Amino acid sequence: MAKALATWRVFPHGSIEKLSDRLWRIEGELPGMPLKRVMTIARRTDGSLVIHNAVALADEEMSEIDAWGKVATIVVPNGFHRLDAKIFHDRYPAARVVCPAGARAKVAQVVEVAGTYDGDPHDEAVQLEDLDGTKQREGAMIVRDATGTSLVLNDAVFNMPHVAGFTGFVLRRVTGSTGGPRVSRIMRMFVISDAKAFRAHLERLADLPALTRIIVSHHLTIDQDPAATLRAVAATL
Repeated sequence: MAKALATWRVFPHGSIEKLSDRLWRIEGELPGMPLKRVMTIARRTDGSLVIHNAVALADEEMSEIDAWGKVATIVVPNGFHRLDAKIFHDRYPAARVVCPAGARAKVAQVVEVAGTYDGDPHDEAVQLEDLDGTKQREGAMIVRDATGTSLVLNDAVFNMPHVAGFTGFVLRRVTGSTGGPRVSRIMRMFVISDAKAFRAHLERLADLPALTRIIVSHHLTIDQDPAATLRAVAATL
């Protein structure tokens, strides 16, 4: 598990993808690792922002975020995605830090946790929910806007292409993380406690009306027939 950063540190990252008037996505890198990480920003109906899987950005991009809205919620999506949690809260001390209830103890080791997914205030546009069959260690964010419905997952589903070298071998053969949309072996072994319940929840998410895209926290967005893709992933469990 990576140690949480104590000071603002910017690693290479792409530009902000403005997917809609309610949803932004940014993909970042970590030195020496082929695993890319994704921050998703959603805008609630009151105009406040929800940061999902925080990634420190350069001043220009951070200024864009601040101009878009007030950062009110910082979502730490599981106990392993804590790297930028503290520095984001240091930058936005008035923001509430929330995480899945089953990840609270690990997240609280690096940043004060104000609440969990199951206690997050209701909003018609942005919703957080725990994933069944994970003992509340993973969850999902659902964002609704004029373009349709976007599903934001964390480690529940990977969509990472194969990479070369020894690291690529480990990701492909050991952790089962690469090769398109899938539930990794790590997720199956250490997070999913009830495969049947987890599968059923993915199938319900696939039935979300007007599902337009699935954003995952590592690598590529699933935007080609996302509902069918999610059902196919669920069928492997």
